[in-house]
Amino acid sequence: MASVSEARHHRPWSMTRVVIASSAGTAFEWYDFFIFGSLAPVIGKAFFSALDPTPALIAALGLFAAGFAFRPLGALIFGIVGDRVGRKGAFLATVSLMGGATFLIGLLPTYAQAGALAPALLIFLRICQGIALGGEYGGAAIYVAEHSSNERRGIATGWIQSTASFGLLAAMLIIFVSRTWLGEDAFGLWGWRIPFLVSVALLAVSLWMRLKLSESPEFARLVEQGEVTTRPLRDAFGERENLKRVLIAFFGIMLAQGAVWYFTFFYLQVFLEKSLGVPAATKDLLLVIMTVVSAPLYVFFGWWSDKVGRKPIIVGGMALALILYFPGSHWIAEAANPALVAAQRSTPVVVETDMRTCSAQFDPVGTGHFTSACDIAKSALISRGISYSTQESADGQTRVRVGSVDVPVAAGAGLASADLKKLKADEGDLIAGALHSAGYPKSADPKQMNLPLLLTILLLFVVGATALYGPQAAALVEMFPTRVRYTALSFPYHFGIGWVGGFLPAVSVAIVASTGNIYSGLWYAVVFTGISVLVSLLFLPETKGRKLDEI
Repeated sequence: MASVSEARHHRPWSMTRVVIASSAGTAFEWYDFFIFGSLAPVIGKAFFSALDPTPALIAALGLFAAGFAFRPLGALIFGIVGDRVGRKGAFLATVSLMGGATFLIGLLPTYAQAGALAPALLIFLRICQGIALGGEYGGAAIYVAEHSSNERRGIATGWIQSTASFGLLAAMLIIFVSRTWLGEDAFGLWGWRIPFLVSVALLAVSLWMRLKLSESPEFARLVEQGEVTTRPLRDAFGERENLKRVLIAFFGIMLAQGAVWYFTFFYLQVFLEKSLGVPAATKDLLLVIMTVVSAPLYVFFGWWSDKVGRKPIIVGGMALALILYFPGSHWIAEAANPALVAAQRSTPVVVETDMRTCSAQFDPVGTGHFTSACDIAKSALISRGISYSTQESADGQTRVRVGSVDVPVAAGAGLASADLKKLKADEGDLIAGALHSAGYPKSADPKQMNLPLLLTILLLFVVGATALYGPQAAALVEMFPTRVRYTALSFPYHFGIGWVGGFLPAVSVAIVASTGNIYSGLWYAVVFTGISVLVSLLFLPETKGRKLDEI
């Protein structure tokens, strides 16, 4: 275990060292995780090439979610390590596991090269990433918080919160440079591996920095007093007061965190590119701007929470996002692709079909075939970002009605894979032709975009996400006693982020595919954010200035 003298005798500049080393390692782990989310459409083509575009995208997003699904397990595993052995050892292990898994993803064969083995290996490595990240955040946030003063804990841990933006920014910049340098074809063929492979250099730097750190003074105090827990799970979840804190943290903060943050920095990517037809390069550039702006805002809101309290900043951030979801998304659509919005208003699209044959098309494992005429029609429309309504067909046949033009759609049941794929492509081309004749654009025209309005709305979402996230680490650390802090903090954090945030893109896209309304996926984020606003207003305590050894 940690040496007391080692943890307590710091040079005057050691707080800076603590923040930099902890933030750098966490930024690296976020980089590893974010490159997968940012490359979801490319991953879908490389590892699910046997599927149609919409199911392939949902499968890739489902795989993105799979990494999140295992984050609570990582939180429990490394929470036990952190509460029994020490903070330093836990986050050395997490950064090593994350770095190794990310590097290996860059070496994986594609579906075309290895068939079903390729996505199976990818799933395994995503699980490793999820477990690693499940132990990382709690360790870094707690380590910094346990070194900081009570009066400046918000701004100190705000740097940990900003690592998400640094990791995402590094991921987006490397993807953007690789994409621009190689061209879209080469990048889609093999260049997507570059962001994964360069992570090995970042891993070496992160390990070097973290090996120089000592144990946290709060954990060293527990060692000195003989109060280190021997049963962190029972103490964290079996004691009524601690369990109450866990539930308030989960329902009052983490549901909104998963919804607001992952809507802002992940789902909006899918919405812009797949629903609105914004070119990938433009979407990436917008995300880079959002990320650059977000970095100082985490620290600012952490600092502000040291002045006015954690609760008003956190609640204000989630409330802003809740108010913005629907009107903001409509404003984004009008700014990004006004021609599409105008066509939808003047010439609505209707799918007439036997509604009993329609499925949800939610297939995260990539085993569905979706051969009914209804599914083929809906997939063709959703893959082009077209909203539609569905009506029962009087004759049982399926057709896509674009204004006054009807496009009959045939079913593909019983066809061989190659024939089914050709049928879907042919039907898609016919539907695309009718849409084009009715004035629907093939993609967003950069010349028609209202970029100032688009960026303004995107940045409003960024303000909401950073206000919620900036003071969050300090608030969570201040809710739990030191002896169970790693376990009790990490589990609700990663359960909320992993199961609400991680599944948000996949479930939201599946809702859109099922309903035919490109805005219907917003309800997922609205519901979870609304729950947190209510719970936080009623039950979330104000913790600003708490002494960690008196909780």
